[in-house]
Amino acid sequence: MTVEIARDVASLRAFVMDWRAAGLRVALVPTMGALHEGHLSLVADAKRRADRVVMSIFVNPTQFAPNEDFGAYPRTFEKDVEAFTAAGGDLVFSPEIGEVYPPDFVTKISLGGPAIAGLEDKFRPDHFAGVATVVAKLLIMAKPDVALFGEKDYQQLAVIRQMARDLNLESEIAGVPTVRAKDGLALSSRNVYLTLEERARAPLLHGALERCRKAILAGEEIATAVARAEGALTVMDFVIDYVAACHAVTLAPVASAADGPIRLLAAARLGATRLIDNVAV
Repeated sequence: MTVEIARDVASLRAFVMDWRAAGLRVALVPTMGALHEGHLSLVADAKRRADRVVMSIFVNPTQFAPNEDFGAYPRTFEKDVEAFTAAGGDLVFSPEIGEVYPPDFVTKISLGGPAIAGLEDKFRPDHFAGVATVVAKLLIMAKPDVALFGEKDYQQLAVIRQMARDLNLESEIAGVPTVRAKDGLALSSRNVYLTLEERARAPLLHGALERCRKAILAGEEIATAVARAEGALTVMDFVIDYVAACHAVTLAPVASAADGPIRLLAAARLGATRLIDNVAV
């Protein structure tokens, strides 16, 4: 089996229109490529939810800050297509930058709510505007019945859900559980930047969140449990951006279990690599 490849919006829409005319349900898996098992788990979930699966492969320049790794971001298109084909996908949408952002493009989405929760937005202030803009465009371009996003980027998922509700976008936004290595490290395209020694320590981020989760469930005050997690990571030479207990939907800070469903989120640097993770409480 060989997947189809669409390089422009007109071709993408032609495929989707043909499928819809045949009464088929369509899923979209937005990615920036450099696929790993986490991405392929989204494809597997998409195949359970829909008859046809589209994957976008587009390294979105608007979500990178000037000091970030847009140019260095791994680009492995041929391998990505092979992996998507093996996973049973149907269509790759891989446009050039000018197809998504023509020279006269001036529009961005203004965000509030979970996009200004003091988490990723504090350290990457323009990131979610770029993410929301490209995702909105992809949803409008493809008009999928469902679009799937990994829970590893939990704040991103919350932002996209809010945006889709606010803009009355018809696609269902589905979150898919984080895929982890056997030692607990959340799979990420950026894990390739870890040295061997850093890779051995990296799972400690997830371990700290798990111990924090268990402590909260055992009745420990949230602030105490979070502070202990921060201390454990600092001792192991992580440079912490944040460890936070938030409402699982709004991402507002929570002080106790009574404040609603809780999500623990963390971001920390290990050497040159920035790791993020989260767990439900």
